[in-house]
Amino acid sequence: MLGIDDRDDHDIDDMPKFGDHVDDEIFSQILEMDESEDDRDFSAPLVLNFFEQAIETFEKMQSALNASNLEELSGLGHFLKGSSATLGFNKIRDSCQIIQQYGHRMNVDGTPEPDQQVCLKRIGDALQAVKADTAELETAMRKFFPPAAA
Repeated sequence: MLGIDDRDDHDIDDMPKFGDHVDDEIFSQILEMDESEDDRDFSAPLVLNFFEQAIETFEKMQSALNASNLEELSGLGHFLKGSSATLGFNKIRDSCQIIQQYGHRMNVDGTPEPDQQVCLKRIGDALQAVKADTAELETAMRKFFPPAAA
């Protein structure tokens, strides 16, 4: 029986390095679903649509932040955390985890954070970080995927 470490991982070696933005193993599994490396008809729309979804979610997060709606922020953080984790987008996932936690009035270590203003401040900081990380990753992904695939 083959274990996860026994498989041929040449796709990971051939893939550009996205640094700590991307889990190479997860992302290579997405790429394996394409019929052709020249025409990434499965992975390109999936990845590029994620960025559209992220921008819409960031707008909703900003509105919820302006309204001091921690519950909404937690839900939006959870939503985008799941989408980003599925694609292996680590930095986005981690920032969304922070947003989700503080939306629940919890520190990242799981201890309660009773001060709403502290929660809102930390969510605001995480939101700015995740927007910057997303923009950086989107630029790299648009270079990776051929224009015809988008």
